[in-house]
Amino acid sequence: MIHCFKLPFSSLRRTFPNRRSVNRYSGSGTQFSPLSTFTIPKSVQQWEKLANDELAKSKSKKVTVDSLRTERITPEGIEIQPVYWNVSHNDNDGDGNGPEMPGIFPYTRGPYATMHTHRPWTIRQYAGFSTAEESNAFYKKNLAAGQQGLSVAFDLPTHRGYDSNHERVVGDVGMAGVPIDTIDDMEILFDGIDLTKVSVSMTMNGAVLPILAFYIQAAIEQHMNDDDDMTQSEVMANLRGTIQNDILKEFMVRNTYIYPPEPSMRIIGDIMGYTAKHMPNYNSISISGYHLQEAGADAALELGFTIADGLEYLRTAVDVAKLDVDKVAPRLSFFWGIGLNFYTEIAKMRAARRLWAESVKEKFNPKNPKSLLLRTHCQTSGYTLTETQPMNNIVRTTIGAMAAIQGGTQSLHTNSYDEAIGLPTEQSARTARNTQLILQEETGITDVADPWGGSFMMESLTDELYNKAKCIMDDVESKGGMTAFVNDGHAKLLMEESAAKKQGRIDSGVDVVVGVNKYRLSDEEEQEEKVDVLNVDNSAVRNKQIARINEVKASRNDSEVKDALANLEKSARRSDSTSSADDPNNLLHLCIACAKARCTVGEMSQALENAWGRHVPSTSMIQGVYAASFNSRPGGGDSEAHGKCSAEYQSMLDLVEEFEAAEGRRPRILVAKMGQDGHDRGAKVIATGFADLGFDVDIGPLFQTPREVALQAIDSDVHIIGVSSQAAGHKTLLPALQQELKELGADHMVVVAGGIIPSQDYDYLLKETKSCAAIFGPGTRIVDAAREVLNVIPLSHQ
Repeated sequence: MIHCFKLPFSSLRRTFPNRRSVNRYSGSGTQFSPLSTFTIPKSVQQWEKLANDELAKSKSKKVTVDSLRTERITPEGIEIQPVYWNVSHNDNDGDGNGPEMPGIFPYTRGPYATMHTHRPWTIRQYAGFSTAEESNAFYKKNLAAGQQGLSVAFDLPTHRGYDSNHERVVGDVGMAGVPIDTIDDMEILFDGIDLTKVSVSMTMNGAVLPILAFYIQAAIEQHMNDDDDMTQSEVMANLRGTIQNDILKEFMVRNTYIYPPEPSMRIIGDIMGYTAKHMPNYNSISISGYHLQEAGADAALELGFTIADGLEYLRTAVDVAKLDVDKVAPRLSFFWGIGLNFYTEIAKMRAARRLWAESVKEKFNPKNPKSLLLRTHCQTSGYTLTETQPMNNIVRTTIGAMAAIQGGTQSLHTNSYDEAIGLPTEQSARTARNTQLILQEETGITDVADPWGGSFMMESLTDELYNKAKCIMDDVESKGGMTAFVNDGHAKLLMEESAAKKQGRIDSGVDVVVGVNKYRLSDEEEQEEKVDVLNVDNSAVRNKQIARINEVKASRNDSEVKDALANLEKSARRSDSTSSADDPNNLLHLCIACAKARCTVGEMSQALENAWGRHVPSTSMIQGVYAASFNSRPGGGDSEAHGKCSAEYQSMLDLVEEFEAAEGRRPRILVAKMGQDGHDRGAKVIATGFADLGFDVDIGPLFQTPREVALQAIDSDVHIIGVSSQAAGHKTLLPALQQELKELGADHMVVVAGGIIPSQDYDYLLKETKSCAAIFGPGTRIVDAAREVLNVIPLSHQ
């Protein structure tokens, strides 16, 4: 048995005053005997210095490295050490410096020496819904209850640069986040919350310029009104938090882009330049792997694409915007999705830190060590949550949280158990937050930095993920970098292929999901498991927002608004770089002027759209990937269950052939997305699965209105319209679609819906409004959905 060295250095120095050497111990049970002497490795000495420096800067001066070693004692009398390393492998990295340690290059074991041992991760719950007033009350309550930072969710119209009065956003206002049309909304959102004292993270990419400008100007005006003598420069210098600003992943998965890739990258450069000088404590970008995982990426693909995105953003800052890498890189942060593969998720985060540090060092040669640190926020997986037996999701979230913590996250959001069904209630959100508080306060999980360091399994898994991700990154680089990789559509196709494979593994029984494809309850028991979800009156919220927009427009100086918007559009039309913080044409600088003049999100977005246009994505579909899960059994899973699922798959193929024989053509479906909901994983997986089952499949473009969907369905002569809804707009958009079909004389077409639709809304859609003929919730197998769809198509002879 190898005993890990853990005695306090201070006592060792007293024991061996003339040399930095100690006894190495080995043995088994409780009997140990000295075998030899060795010199304390250089990396371990370096770790102690870094740890002492970190603790010296903390508010509690009583905590030292020695106190961390000696004062945390278990009921069994065991002193828990802040870090462990293997005595018999004291040169793990082979460079003569000793074992890898937290806070030391390449940072595999953590970006900081002490990690959570002195200060735990920040509890940062992502929230925003209905109105700014309701969200503000929610934030205040959470801060009072122990939440340590804010994370703002904006509604889809805001993401896409539309004001709430725009005709294309009727069903989306206030449904998947808080609507922000004007700076007045932002001031209400943070009323009574000092923005210079609370860290604020904002998930915003498409309309990033107006939203960040509103945030900055709102903070400035908070202190102008408080008479506390803080200057505008001092206010901005004290702002802490993160703006996501990760547009490349939007073109791959989430789709809340507005402009084409090239001008979108210019926006990033201007924000980096402005914040690097004026907001030194603010993270100008959060490179997100979370949304890649949610869209279907496996751990290696998430890791490779996310690090490649980060390198592309640094190139934009250094090569295009001509910024010093050491001014930009330390303010970059990352955002990982944490699924249920416990060991893999920990290894992914360890590999990510090493991959980032080595890549930045090789490609940019920064002078500041902080430029090499990968600091990250994490969120537990939403995709793994199930509609069936929703209380099981508490366990899933806890497992993900533990993986994020042991992987070394700096902040964490834990999902509510009801998020596969609808918007979280106050009670479910409290349970999610308290999950983190329990882990911080009751488990001892914060006591050790990287407890997996030296584990044969974990170190091997970390290396394998590192190598797989590195191969993906090399492929991206060979094709011209991530912007080019996104532009040619290759990245999106790889994501869709990965998502289809995953769905195939679940539907074929290879991957078990408790309560979905194994250990299911009866229909009666399922009814008992139903939970209530938050209901938002979309029409009332939209009317309130429109009234506020009108009030703002009536009270502002129209001449100032016109000039501010003209300056913004003029800058957007320039071809030279405007990324310098002092450039009067810097886009963020001009948007702050627009915010001060009371321009709206929609007006600023339109000024930029006038210069750049609005991005129109291509619509494509992969085939054969879903079918492969049934035709050949991948490793793992229950062979008997897989055989049964394969038989059901073949039976479905036979039914489609019978339909074709009777009707003279195959069943044809239009898979549609209405409103501003860009989450298209479900729609693309359905399209792929139905195509593999023999259906003719049309895919509508994103962001359609109900009328546009109806017209495409008529033009394509489909039997059925399948609407994917992930953002709570179903109660408005589905009845509107049915009305459009009726007016166009096509109400014989059958509409079905799938996605996140609360069971409490089923009667409204199926019976009261007769908006659809069937609803398929999260976790529905594609084979089962296809069978029911086939059953509701009216045959011509009927």
